[in-house]
Amino acid sequence: MNTLFRVQLPICLLALAAAFPAVAQNRRLPPERLNAYWILLNQHVGVDVPNSGRNLYKPGCVAVTYTVGSDGLPRDVKAVKVVPDSDLGKVAESAVKNFTYGPSLTNRAGEPIDTYYVIPFNGPSDKAGQQALMAPCQLPGYDAG
Repeated sequence: MNTLFRVQLPICLLALAAAFPAVAQNRRLPPERLNAYWILLNQHVGVDVPNSGRNLYKPGCVAVTYTVGSDGLPRDVKAVKVVPDSDLGKVAESAVKNFTYGPSLTNRAGEPIDTYYVIPFNGPSDKAGQQALMAPCQLPGYDAG
């Protein structure tokens, strides 16, 4: 027979548990605000490009989420939005995995930051055309402050 045991915890322990969540969350910033904490040091990155795949030559974009760790390296890299659907997600992930960051003057402690990066593929060379191509890959939920 299964018996349930009821345990009463002192109120001070419950208050302490509520004050310190089990998992601390990193600050979430959009790409245009990341440089307040981390400066991208790469001028070029290597990428792994497949020889063949779906829609590799169509204009599109990929949004890749990641965390800049306290060592300045990307962690938990994941392509979360690919427009139009294609095999370019892995290509975008390989590019972001090769990023290297240095802390900004206001982030000397190296606070980890959650962010994302939008990579355009096969797009126009003009700035307005690239912005239009990348617009569908902007991600909500990243605070601008």
